Amino acid sequence: MTAHLNPAIPLDPARAADATAVHTLLERSCAAWANGDGAAYGEQFTTDATDVTYVGTAYHGGTEIGRAHQALFDSFLKGTRLIVEITDLRFYGTDTAVVVTRGDVRKGGPKADDDPAKLGKLATYTVVREADGRWRIAAVQKTQRKPLMEALSFRFQPATRPAKR
Repeated sequence: MTAHLNPAIPLDPARAADATAVHTLLERSCAAWANGDGAAYGEQFTTDATDVTYVGTAYHGGTEIGRAHQALFDSFLKGTRLIVEITDLRFYGTDTAVVVTRGDVRKGGPKADDDPAKLGKLATYTVVREADGRWRIAAVQKTQRKPLMEALSFRFQPATRPAKR
């Protein structure tokens, strides 16, 4: 498993089944990535999804996302795996959630550098439960974390530091 839920996240017990389903959705996306299976990766997205990569490329729809990722899995991302840690999960209504994660893409099997504190990317997912009852990714925005810039901001303007969760 390369997707895991941070145990420090408070979850409403009434939403436990939905939280598990969202977690499973992200696990499926990580498994498809590790298997180099663009079609399976694309299936985790809605037909009208938006995937904005950390380099700024925007893909639209599960089919395009899967096609583009297959090309990446066959070249630049060959032999990589996606690591995802859910750091925040909030439900809005019965069929929508926002999921904040930290993660990274790594070569090979699990290693010591998989430590969540060393994961360099953040992603915000909007996930929805579709008519078939299955949760899928409707949108994801990925950002490369810049720890040095962040530290400078906090040092020179302490009010920019977020509250601890």
